[in-house]
Amino acid sequence: MEVKKRNIAILGSTGSIGRQALEVIATYPDRFEAYALVANNRVELLIEQARQFLPEVVVIANESKYSLLKEALSDLPIKVWCGSRAIEEMVQDEEIDMVLTAMVGFSGLKPTISAIAAGKTIALANKETLVVAGELITSLALEKRSAVLPVDSEHSAIFQCLNGEGDNRIDKILLTASGGPFRSYTREQLKGVTPAQALAHPNWNMGAKVTIDSSTLMNKGFEMIEAKWLFGVEPSQIEVLIHPQSIIHSMVQFEDHSVMAQMGQPDMRMPIQYAFSYPERLRSDIPPVDFFALSQLTFERPDRERFPNLTYAYDAIGAGGNMPCILNAANEMAVELFLKERIGYTEMSYLIAQTMQKASFVQSPTLDDYLQSDAETRAIFSELAP
Repeated sequence: MEVKKRNIAILGSTGSIGRQALEVIATYPDRFEAYALVANNRVELLIEQARQFLPEVVVIANESKYSLLKEALSDLPIKVWCGSRAIEEMVQDEEIDMVLTAMVGFSGLKPTISAIAAGKTIALANKETLVVAGELITSLALEKRSAVLPVDSEHSAIFQCLNGEGDNRIDKILLTASGGPFRSYTREQLKGVTPAQALAHPNWNMGAKVTIDSSTLMNKGFEMIEAKWLFGVEPSQIEVLIHPQSIIHSMVQFEDHSVMAQMGQPDMRMPIQYAFSYPERLRSDIPPVDFFALSQLTFERPDRERFPNLTYAYDAIGAGGNMPCILNAANEMAVELFLKERIGYTEMSYLIAQTMQKASFVQSPTLDDYLQSDAETRAIFSELAP
């Protein structure tokens, strides 16, 4: 029986998730088609990808790169567009079956809303979308009957653990974290961490922003907020466990206290492929877990004094409203300045906390409120930063 190809739009095709998604598509050209590719700035790589995969359309968000992109692809029958508005319109193309949202940060929010409004299946890799506007996104997805399939390894693991469980009640979600490269550092040592050190993740191959977030545990805080909206649980039901081996990607404890765990190598191609092929599982060339080679699987409690970002995330979702949006914007600014070596590693957390205290709180925000909160938070952070 012939299986219809799934036409996939990749938002963020030049990033880490986007590149690995294209590897999955290249492995299964009879199952998946790269119908549309979207990038923010990396026009040279986008040109390479377009020439290899021959999508129907490519979009560059940075309009200043449009002429270069257009000229480079002028010999091919590919539509070439630019700007944020073009991205929002492109995702509604009736030929698209699935939209992989892998743009980094707040920039992924509006395209995701546009895709959901068109009833597209969403493969969600942009966690900030649910962090910033989880209530808006989940209610819209329900209204439009748009399936949201998690791509983050942890949320994919939870999703897989819940498959076939029906209405069985979740007692607790056990969200695993590698702990990053600094989990044994003292506070004094953390003050001296450099961007180069923070970008050297021990287990995962990720983009710069996510790698920094992983090292500060902000990534885990964001994933906790995302899990609340994806799986309909309260933050108090989500426990973070440091699991340095990154073999168990997350677990679900049910009310009978039995625990389901999903395990696999720390390779993002696995959850990407599962989202693309769901509900089917396809053969993978990723090596299986060798349990005889594993000496141990260990777990630790996260140290929230040394890594306060996790507490800030619980505080933000506890407050609700636009507070997670404020948290996200402050964190994006902090990571950007740290990578530019304008602030130190521990200064990121300090400035995030200060910004959260000063930004305007909105209890029931609209999309416009989120956009305004994002802009206001960035302005406040800029005033506070040295």
